[in-house]
Formats: sequence, structure tokens, C-alpha cells
Amino acid sequence: MDEQPFDLNRIRPPKVNPKAVAFVVAGIILVIFVSSLWFTVEPEEVGVILRFGKYDRTVNPGLNFKLPLGIEEVIKVPVERQLKLEFGFRSSNPAVRTRYASSNYSEESLMLTGDLNAAEVQWIVQYRINDPYKYLFRVRNSVQTFRDVNEAMMRQVIGDRTVDEVLTVGRQEVATTVEVKLQELADSYELGIKVDQVVLQDVNPPEAVKPAFNEVNEAQQEREKLINQAKSEYNKVIPKARGEADREIEVAKGYALERVNNARGEAAKFNSVFSEYEKARDVTRQRIYLETMNDVMSGVGRKLITDENASGILPLFQFDKGGLTK
Repeated sequence: MDEQPFDLNRIRPPKVNPKAVAFVVAGIILVIFVSSLWFTVEPEEVGVILRFGKYDRTVNPGLNFKLPLGIEEVIKVPVERQLKLEFGFRSSNPAVRTRYASSNYSEESLMLTGDLNAAEVQWIVQYRINDPYKYLFRVRNSVQTFRDVNEAMMRQVIGDRTVDEVLTVGRQEVATTVEVKLQELADSYELGIKVDQVVLQDVNPPEAVKPAFNEVNEAQQEREKLINQAKSEYNKVIPKARGEADREIEVAKGYALERVNNARGEAAKFNSVFSEYEKARDVTRQRIYLETMNDVMSGVGRKLITDENASGILPLFQFDKGGLTK
């Protein structure tokens, strides 16, 4: 059997019913038209409706309707989602173990402190969109404007503080100050943004001066160590010496008070005796004499009292039993 030669003229397209084609095209157009009548807004979003490019209304989450064929356009704004901006670094793969982009963002992070030192400051700003209309229409490119405001405000606050404050104890105060001033500027510019938090991610001296900075820190730590040791020795010796001095002073004060009181007592006693003596001198003189003799004679052993005119009584004395008193 011989094969017939190929003839292109014998190939004819299948016959198409024009009515069927028109019906299919009309159906497709109808589907497109009907599907453009509604749209869905997610729970964390709102829909901003533009009619011929002009703001018309804001719709809530759920199924909503709009005019088709480009008459109305919808822009979905995530008002309930927390957004963030990163400065000085970028998270290329945020996850459980975040990976950071290797690009250099030193033009954002390198800043000059108030004491004319350099510091690299990396921070994160977390924010929300609280007014979709202002966010979309009051400022052109509100995200870039908000980023520029962030960088300017951080440089201003860092420039008012020393490098030690920025690197150590002043970090939280810097973040709080930036957060407050950033919200004030966002409200002033009508960005439609609410600042949730400013977090200083990392603050370090520049790489070129980091070795010298570390040496300075080590020297300061050694200085503080020596000062603390000296204070420890001071606290051991000085309080003890002060205690001994206070004790000696109190002992001296007690001795002086005792001597003064004794002297005053003796003086008062003498004055009272002299007052009584002035009232009856003979009686007082006799009393003093008797008291004195009582004190004197109490210290003498055996006593023998005789009349000075008596004689011939010596044989009666027993001299071996004590002394003789006349």
C-alpha cells in the first residue's frame, strides 16, 4: 500500500459554533464580574476602599462587597499585627534560631556619643498601625518616613549621653526615651502608627577601636578592684580605731565626772559642817575633837588613862601586855 503524500491543504480546523463561543466568553466575563464584587478581609486586617483612587470608606474583617471593574479598589491594612523595623542589622531567616544577613549596615548603627566617642547601636522598633487612613494618605511612604524618624531620634538621644551610659547602665533609659519621643513625632507627623516598644539589640564600640576599648575597660575594672580593696582595709582599721578612741574618751569623761562629783560632795559636806560650826562653835569643836580622838584611839592597842597628878602607880602596870598611854 502506497502512502499518500502530505497535503497541507487538506488540513482544516474543526467547525466551531459561534454561539457556543460567545456563550463561553460571556460566562467567563460574568464570572470575573461577579467575583470582583466581593472580597475577604482577614481578622487582623481592615479594608480601605478607594473609589476612583479617592478614599471612600474602611470596612471591618469578613466578607465585604465593592463596585467591580476597577471602580472601587481595596487596600488591606494589618492593624492588629505587630510589625517591626530593624536598624543596624537584618534578620534574613527569623525563626527559633534567627539568622542575620551578612551585609554591613554601619551607616545606620554607627553613632557619635555626647563625649565624642563612637558606638555601634543596633535596635528594633515594634509598632502597630492604629489609623489606616493616616498611614496610607497623610504621609507619602509612611514606613520609610517612620524609619528615618527612628534613626534621627536614636542619634539625638545617643548624642546626649556618654559612651559609658550607652554601653552599660543607660541602655534601658535610652530605649524608653526614644520610645516616648518617637511616639510624639509619629503623632505630630500623622503617621497613623503606635509605637509598642524600642529594644536595644546590641551596643558595642566600633570594631576598629574595640581592642583599645577593652583595654580601657580592663584598666577601669582593675582600678575599681584596687579601690574596693583599699576601702575594705579602711573599713577594717578606721572603725576599730574610732571605737577605741571613743571608748577612751568616754572613760575620761566618766573619770572627770566622778572626780567633779566627789569634789562637789566634799565641798557640800564641808559647807554643811561649817554652817553647823558657825551655829555652835564650842559644841561643834568638842564634837569634832571627840570624833577625831575616836578615830585615832581606835588604831591604838591597849590604853591606860591616868590622872597627871597621880604618883606611885607604876608597880601596878603590866608593861609586858601592851603599851602605856598617859
